[in-house]
Amino acid sequence: MKLSLFTIGLILSSSLLAQKNQGVVIYERKQNMHRSVIEEMRAMIPEFRSSKHMLLFTEQQSLYKIMPKDEAPDPFNNRNGMAINLGGGTSETYLNFGENKKLTATDLFGNAYLIQDTIRKYDWKLTDETKTIAGYICKKATTNYKAFRSGARIMNPLSNVSPEPPKQEDMVVIAWYALELSSPAGPENYSGLPGVIMELDFDNGATVFLAEEYRKLDNTNQLKEPKKGRKVTQDEYVNETKKVIENMRNGPIQIKSGN
Repeated sequence: MKLSLFTIGLILSSSLLAQKNQGVVIYERKQNMHRSVIEEMRAMIPEFRSSKHMLLFTEQQSLYKIMPKDEAPDPFNNRNGMAINLGGGTSETYLNFGENKKLTATDLFGNAYLIQDTIRKYDWKLTDETKTIAGYICKKATTNYKAFRSGARIMNPLSNVSPEPPKQEDMVVIAWYALELSSPAGPENYSGLPGVIMELDFDNGATVFLAEEYRKLDNTNQLKEPKKGRKVTQDEYVNETKKVIENMRNGPIQIKSGN
């Protein structure tokens, strides 16, 4: 009888561990907008922009997407009669870790794109520092890479002075990952750690992703590859974006590309 109970206990324990190989994590994405604009523009927009996102994951796949907006409207839209959109992440990012495949479904001024790429590899440096996030003990990892800082400048439409082109700068990313959630998944493009990323601090608070809740994944069929949009490579999409930016350069608000 004791052996039978022990065996049953092992089966139940294995079942519980297997459930941690898949699930749903709910994040708040908080972006410091005042760090991206000059002082004259700060009075026009709130300091922080927040949005809710969800990460569906298994050991082999992940799907990161924004949650439906049932709450109040975005404070950056229709402000003083002017629509302001300074970025908020792509609509869906799908990763297949076994196939090293990445698909990003996004929208660029009303045009739907499906960007086909490989998964970016980050040079994570693991540490023994820990803290608890959403009930899970997490370990710290960091990485460095070069990127463009996003931003906007108010320009005098009568001025002939052209804005300085954006320059790549050194960025620091701090990640906290939960070993108990055994998948290399994370928010947006970030992945490759020995557990799901529960908090991500990009460029010392410029953008922070914080896990608020873990849920069970009721049906793995919810984790599907995005299909809609014109298929392009990452380079082709970058060229499309450059064309849009070039068309905006003569306007009173100069936008420079971000991450």
